Amino acid sequence: MTAAFPPGAAPGSPAASERRLLLVHAHPDDESITTGATMAKYAAEGAHVTLVTCTLGEEGEVVPDGLAHLAPDQDDTLGPHRIGELGAAMRALGVTDHRFLGGPGRYRDSGMMGAATNDRPGCFWQADLDEAARLLAAVLREVRPQVLVTYGPDGGYGHPDHIKAHRVAMRAVELAAKEAGRAGGAPHQVQRVYWNVVPRPVLEDGFASLHAADADGEVFPFPGFHGRTGFAQPDDVPGVVESAAEVDVTVDAGTYTEAKAAAMAAHETQVSVRRTSRGAFFALSNGLAQPLTGTEFFQRAHRGDAAPAGADDLFAEVRA
Repeated sequence: MTAAFPPGAAPGSPAASERRLLLVHAHPDDESITTGATMAKYAAEGAHVTLVTCTLGEEGEVVPDGLAHLAPDQDDTLGPHRIGELGAAMRALGVTDHRFLGGPGRYRDSGMMGAATNDRPGCFWQADLDEAARLLAAVLREVRPQVLVTYGPDGGYGHPDHIKAHRVAMRAVELAAKEAGRAGGAPHQVQRVYWNVVPRPVLEDGFASLHAADADGEVFPFPGFHGRTGFAQPDDVPGVVESAAEVDVTVDAGTYTEAKAAAMAAHETQVSVRRTSRGAFFALSNGLAQPLTGTEFFQRAHRGDAAPAGADDLFAEVRA
């Protein structure tokens, strides 16, 4: 099929690709944990995949003892270190277009909800919504994605940066569609916005595999942890929805599970990955094991839209 390039899109530019997917995530590692297999699948199929990360994740807790000095209460150099981790993760996923919102370090990680760092000037939670959304809208007008993926209104689990990423993404879609940028660029309408979710029945199956692997003695210890840790629960997983009826698109990217696992492992300060005969599992800094899967789930932001013709493709019924 011949590509119908948007007006002004030069061959070889991001906007020249027939299918263009843009993802908005809060911190380095969020993209790999929640959407890594989807990113790898579409990138391998020739879609232009753009990742926009809103902060450097400076407030993250550090898993390996040997890197503990990076933490915000020590050297406070975790953010720059995580830039390198993110680059390695993108190489594992085959994604070549990655940007930090407003440039690296424009917005600082806000920390968990209720932390004193939520009030720090310059943190993402304190960012002016329209200012941040205009920065993202400029990327939307440049890349011209048909599909945008981010979190739901609660950010998946209530983290202030995830909530803000949702708000910035939704506002940027509005701004990109109705106004040209100050530096030029025609308005652009994103055709579909999805929020990444995971249905509880799928999670329960994943945890059943985790416990079976543990019974076989294959799960613990996780790299970076000393001895046995523990198990997460389905409610610990961001973006849980109660049933498959709340899922609009299921991307079966099982072929790319290993790419996702490699990308997650690249975020070594934040994620520990364990591969077993029953599949891969991971733990965050809390040391609680969770399933790692190549199937990822998405809910339409505007559920009144006509349902996509196919429930397995984010680009279903999207114009090239």
